Amino acid sequence: MKKIEAIIRPEKLEKVSDALIEKGYHAMTVSDVRGRGAQRGVALQFRGKEIMVNLIPKVKIEIVISEEATEEIIEIISQNAYTGKNGDGKIFLYEVEKTINVRSE
Repeated sequence: MKKIEAIIRPEKLEKVSDALIEKGYHAMTVSDVRGRGAQRGVALQFRGKEIMVNLIPKVKIEIVISEEATEEIIEIISQNAYTGKNGDGKIFLYEVEKTINVRSE
């Protein structure tokens, strides 16, 4: 089993989620997160003043899936989260040793 964590722009969540569901991948956990990468924050205009925002709102999608499906899911996320600009996000892949279903345990 593998765990995929994708940190993407919030405005891309619906597109990514719809594309995953269309391919039959329904199970996922979504969290609102904040962070920064290479861009080190952004400058925004607020009431005529420029303010620096160091931690940018993002969305984290977590999916635990069989090893065979990982490349397809990574491709779906990459294609649907892409804008071509800094801050599109990152995808991380982890080994999962074991899963336990709480309801039937």
